[in-house]
Amino acid sequence: MKNDIQEYLDYVKKTGSRLSLYREISDFFNVKSALYPGSFIDIDPSLVIENVTYVDNFKGAVKFFKKNTLAIYDYLDKNKEYNSKCKINFISEDYTNDLIVDEVDLIISQYAGFVAQYTKKYLKSGGLVLANDSHGDASLTNFDKDFMLIGVINGDNKIDETELDTYFKLPKGKIVDLDIVRKKMKGLKYTKNPTNYIFRKR
Repeated sequence: MKNDIQEYLDYVKKTGSRLSLYREISDFFNVKSALYPGSFIDIDPSLVIENVTYVDNFKGAVKFFKKNTLAIYDYLDKNKEYNSKCKINFISEDYTNDLIVDEVDLIISQYAGFVAQYTKKYLKSGGLVLANDSHGDASLTNFDKDFMLIGVINGDNKIDETELDTYFKLPKGKIVDLDIVRKKMKGLKYTKNPTNYIFRKR
């Protein structure tokens, strides 16, 4: 059985790397552990975060992590940006099911549904959610009393902590209808639309 990470390299080339995004979050908040539900084969977080648990039941992701374990560790050991030992864990489950995981500093939600809503119980008090609003997860998280918006990230992958009360506003003062978000699994067209949002668990 071939054991390499070419599939991952091709994936990054096709979709673009999120490494600078993860680096910004990790460095700014000193993140040591993360949970990445719906990760597919995006192992970039492990280059800047020493302990990451990936969760995905898509057969392509399961196959990648299962057959390439040694190659993944070898690649990460050679390219990681921290001195401590790299630790990764892959769970081939639907993240909406109960998972056996330790509490983490960060939950990553990228194009994978309502990640934060289903997995916030695994987040430490004061922990962070990094979410985009592609499937509406950032919208639901913003209006969840368990979280507070503490920053946004725009195209330069830099954290902006200013004027946070101006986000999640619809044109003409329209009211945000979360039922529509849940039904369509899609973010709304707000007056300001950063690439990602950062929330802290209360």
